[in-house]
Amino acid sequence: QVQFVESGGGLVQPGGSLRLSCAKSGTFFSRYALGWYRQTPGKQRELVAGITSGGITNYADSVKGRFTISRDNAKNTAYLQMNSLKPEDTAIYYCNADITQRLSLTYSNWGQGTQVTVSS
Repeated sequence: QVQFVESGGGLVQPGGSLRLSCAKSGTFFSRYALGWYRQTPGKQRELVAGITSGGITNYADSVKGRFTISRDNAKNTAYLQMNSLKPEDTAIYYCNADITQRLSLTYSNWGQGTQVTVSS
């Protein structure tokens, strides 16, 4: 079973930055679209950033211009650079992957996520 290991979260002041990492097990990493998601208690998980196997990126409006998704196929790792963080970015961040390039919200397999807290 494919596994995801997210890391890099923490406590940061508003306006600060964090860089999240997501390591994916399994083969053919370069063929997958990768997505970063976040979830807060009582709310549905949302897709905040995605990158296709060809490097095309897309972002939720709430993070556009502040977050950057990237990938290192040699390391089977995806990254999320988060700048100008706001308290409303506080959430548990997860990653997932889809070989069809159509990132979904309904995967059955998720990692433990990494907690991001933006607070003064």
